[in-house]
Amino acid sequence: MSGPVTLHVDPVACRGHGLCAELLPELVTVDEWGYPVVADARVPPALLARARRAVRACPVLALRAQAEVSGTHARQGSRAARPPETRHKM
Repeated sequence: MSGPVTLHVDPVACRGHGLCAELLPELVTVDEWGYPVVADARVPPALLARARRAVRACPVLALRAQAEVSGTHARQGSRAARPPETRHKM
């Protein structure tokens, strides 16, 4: 991922499995119901590999890593949806 990377949790998709907090306790904690809380969304460069692992490990795809591109956010990583123009037509 290039540029500053931030973590985001989709509260609707999340089911509170807690893998993200186990894999990345420096950035993700859990609340009293077991749902993740990202205190500081910006990921330090030293934790990027572990952040990517936590994103890939989420069983419901609720954790996202986004890299800032030209002042906007663009989804990065293996879980991101491809733009419509790159999808295969059936």
